[in-house]
Amino acid sequence: MGKKIPDRIELLHGTLDMLILRTLLFGPAHGHSIGKHIQRTTNDLLQVQHGSLYPALHRLERRGWVVSKWEVAPDRNREFKYYRLTPTGRKQLQAEESKWKQMANAVAQIMWPVEES
Repeated sequence: MGKKIPDRIELLHGTLDMLILRTLLFGPAHGHSIGKHIQRTTNDLLQVQHGSLYPALHRLERRGWVVSKWEVAPDRNREFKYYRLTPTGRKQLQAEESKWKQMANAVAQIMWPVEES
């Protein structure tokens, strides 16, 4: 029997940008490998479609958070557009992570309130 594919979850607005920036923290990557990293890391729960991924990468590039360059892949004889995190992108990732932690804590307080004794 094959591996059961979990029900997929829709990403919250703005979350994809943060996940891309986080993925690029490990080093340069091309779009397909960024999407695959997110998918593998979440055990197939999050799958980023090309129609969402590439517009997000272009948006991050316009904001100066990533830069791109066409390069030949080490294991292939073809060019891919590799994306790299900029210093401004690293700062933005820190800001996004901070906001995400605040949001997660706020939701957790509502969902699982601490009972007063």
